[in-house]
This record gives sequence, C-alpha cells and structure tokens, in this order.
Amino acid sequence: MSATIDINSVTKAYGALTVLDDISLSIEAGEFVVFLGPSGCGKSTLLRMIAGLESVDKGTIHIGGERIDTLPPGKRGVAMVFQTYALYPHMTVAQNMAFGLENLKVDKAEIDSRVQSAAETLEMAHLLDRRPTKLSGGQRQRVAIGRAIVKEPKAFLFDEPLSNLDAALRSRTRLELAQLHQRLGSTMIFVTHDQVEAMTLAHRIVVMHDKKIEQIGTPMEIYQRPATRFVAEFVGSPAMSMMPITGIVSAQSSDQKGATLEVEGAGMVATQVPLPASFALDGATMGVRSEDTHVVQPGADGLNLTVTVVERLGERTLLYGKLDTGFEMIVEDSGRSTVRAGETVKFDFDRSALHVFDGTGRAYHMAEEA
Repeated sequence: MSATIDINSVTKAYGALTVLDDISLSIEAGEFVVFLGPSGCGKSTLLRMIAGLESVDKGTIHIGGERIDTLPPGKRGVAMVFQTYALYPHMTVAQNMAFGLENLKVDKAEIDSRVQSAAETLEMAHLLDRRPTKLSGGQRQRVAIGRAIVKEPKAFLFDEPLSNLDAALRSRTRLELAQLHQRLGSTMIFVTHDQVEAMTLAHRIVVMHDKKIEQIGTPMEIYQRPATRFVAEFVGSPAMSMMPITGIVSAQSSDQKGATLEVEGAGMVATQVPLPASFALDGATMGVRSEDTHVVQPGADGLNLTVTVVERLGERTLLYGKLDTGFEMIVEDSGRSTVRAGETVKFDFDRSALHVFDGTGRAYHMAEEA
C-alpha cells in the first residue's frame, strides 16, 4: 500500500518563533523522499506534523487525497520509526511487533501472519523469540521497522533512524532500507542531516534551511546544479570552495559559452556560465568542488596552494591549504600523493565545472545540453 502526500502552505510556530514558513510539497505514491538539512531547520518538525505529533498552525496535509491534519495520529494511515528504538525490553521481538495491532483488536491469526511476513522481509524470522537485550543495535532498529511494516501503512516516516548506529552498521542498514523500499514499493519519508544517507536512499531530496525549502530535486540534480550557495556548501564532502568574484569582464566569453570573471586569488577566469545583466555582484562567489581541481607538475601554469592539512582517503588525497592571497581552498590529488603539510603545490581547475553565485546566494550554472 502506498499513497500520495500533499503538503499545502504549512506553517508552524512556537509562540513568536516560526520554525516552518509556508511549506508546500507533493510526494508521489511509492516515492522515497529525504528531508535533508542542518539541525534546527524544521525537517523533523515537518515529519512530526505529517505523523500528527505536532499540530498544523496554517495550511493542510493530505494523504491519498484525504485531509489528515485534523485527524488523530492513529487515523492517519502512517507508521513512524524513531531515532530511538522504543522497544519493550520484557517482550520478545514478535510481541514488540504485534503490540500495536493487538491494541487495535486485529485478529490474532492476522497479527501472526503480518509479523511472520514482516520478519521474513527483514530477514529476522530467526530472531522472533529473542528479547531486545539480546539484539545488536542494527537488529533492534529492524524490529522497530518491522513494527511499522505490520501496520501496513499508507506511508512510512523515518526520523533519523540510523543516528544511533556505528559507521559500518549505518552503511549496511542504509542499504537494507533501500532494498526494503524496492520490495515494498511504499511511500517513504526519511529525515536526516547526513548527505550520504540522502544521496543513497532518495528518489528526491528536499533540502531545508531556515524555515524554508531551499531546493527539491534528484540527488544528482542537487549535487550538480545546486539552486543556492547554501545547498552547494551543504551537499558534498568536502564542501565546495568559494572564491570571491571582484568583477565581471564580460557576461559572455569569447566562445559565447559564458561569463569571464575577475576572481580573487585566481585572476581572470573564462567560465561556461552565462550571467544576466541583473547579476548581483556585491558578495558574489565562484564555487569549485575539489574533484574538479587537480595538482599540476612544477613549472606548469596554475595557482599556488600552500598545504596546511593532508587528508588521505585511499583512492584520493585532499589537500587543504591557502592561495597566495590567503584564501582557503581544497584541492584533490591522487591516492598515491606524496604531498606533505607545509609544502606548496600548483593546481588548476576545470572551467567547465564551475558554479557562480550572486550576492543573494542564487546559483548560475552552465546551460544544460538540449
């Protein structure tokens, strides 16, 4: 079972503090959507409003075409999985999964059938007789997910469910969630501040910041064509380096592909990004991702980077340093890099992969191919 979710001009405030301001969003049936953003941006509050754990001050929420923001949580047809497992320690796995259905007076044979089916889906049928104290963190989280599955909801709501797991277990459980969605085909909303979780799981990512939605798009749309400077700096590891733009030489370069800019620390840069005459120059920046940079041989043309920190990641090496102007940059080198902190290297960047942001934070990119 899956259903559409429509959020229409929703606002939420606690006294004088507004935490969500006029949020609108439509989610397709069977879609996996991730709410991504920093702590305090309102993503968990929005999820809790869908679940009925927070009231809606303004606007409406519909699931499957039915307005649900006026209904109690148990009547909304959703199941929520929390960051904390909230399992009853004195009950077995099977009893924990069945408890909610028992309260709804579901027939025992039906309960047993749903619990067994959910356990098989989650590959934990052999754990049904164990108590939570005998389970690992990942197994406990699967029990919490199983408890949601047996309700056969219209939508699953996940509130940072992997936060309590160690790195290796988070990675494995993340993949299990993706596989679970493929098997169930249910509508799922997942809240996280972890961009890796968002990029791995989502059909679409909703990037939230400062009470608003900054951008909605597929993972690669968000990564390759961020709508704002905030999105560009928040999504991607390491963060995109930003270089101040001090002037526009021309709105179109000589090959008519994009603007030629005067950039602090880099001089004159011919981009493939066309800019409008109304471009707000004050506070404008040019963004460069580390994977679009490369170290060049001594004597070749390039910019000087005085390296302060070397981060060796196996398949690549990240060089954190400063340009001659003192501006900070992150440059990528090969995994076999021998560069050490304190050394100065030369680097260059791919002009076709630049991002330009005006003084308001709005992004401009190279034109998409037809």
